Amino acid sequence: MEKELKINNYDVRSDASIKEKLWVVIPVILLVGLLSTLVYNHYTEFSVEGLISGFNNDFLIFFAIGVFAQLVDGTLGMGYGATSTSFLLAYGVPPVISSTGVHVAEMFTTGASAISHHKFGNINKKLVKHLLIPGVLGSIMGAYLLSDVINGDVIKPFIAVYMIVLAVIIIRKALAKSIIKKKTKKLGYLATFGGFMDAVGGGGWGPIVTSTLLGRGRNPRYTIGSVNAAEFAISFASGITFMLFGGIHGWQVIIGLILGGVIAAPLGAYFVNKIKRKPMMIAVGVLIILLSLKTLSKLL
Repeated sequence: MEKELKINNYDVRSDASIKEKLWVVIPVILLVGLLSTLVYNHYTEFSVEGLISGFNNDFLIFFAIGVFAQLVDGTLGMGYGATSTSFLLAYGVPPVISSTGVHVAEMFTTGASAISHHKFGNINKKLVKHLLIPGVLGSIMGAYLLSDVINGDVIKPFIAVYMIVLAVIIIRKALAKSIIKKKTKKLGYLATFGGFMDAVGGGGWGPIVTSTLLGRGRNPRYTIGSVNAAEFAISFASGITFMLFGGIHGWQVIIGLILGGVIAAPLGAYFVNKIKRKPMMIAVGVLIILLSLKTLSKLL
């Protein structure tokens, strides 16, 4: 009898160990496959000459945007898309290239972030499962509309206004007083809306989903880690949709954001419980508002 119990315990531990490893193995396999596909289909851009010609001041700016945006996102659980898109639009990058670049880059940065949050034990797997499929469906719908239906030049001022709204949400959440924990209902609707707006606007998954969950009194550490982990699937879905319907443009933007984000991802996961959230959220919100106003001023 004792021998059977030991065998059963070993089998349970073995199954749990395999499931734990899948949280790392699946993102790694997807990212390696994606990178191989991109290099194969766009080998001229990835050639030594292509990389050297693209390494200039613009690339360094995109790299710096990637580092800063990922530090914000990994620490606050929101703000990568809003921060990077606001910077890119303010720098003069067109909306479709901006949103495509952000989402293709996020396929890598969110993968690195998900692995980092898993390593530091910041993930609530049940919450991730509730957010995953609805968020993916919403992001695919939004990416399809932006790449194949909506005119980027027409929507640019609306995206800038949307970014200001997101920034106000971030600041409002930062200034909120003590929060009473409430049961979160209709997670699927929340995830679908967050994924859709994220794809169309180039950001919004974190400010919409993370801020709502934190506003309901959920634990910041597990909320941020879980929303970041789910964001990997959301970004992957929208990034693939952009590739299929709109193609890939703006390699300097994409590679700069990827390198900056991947380098900063472990730091964001490490600092998630070590940096005071309130002043940082306010600072990020104000920065996004200023960048969006700059974008609007160029369009008016």
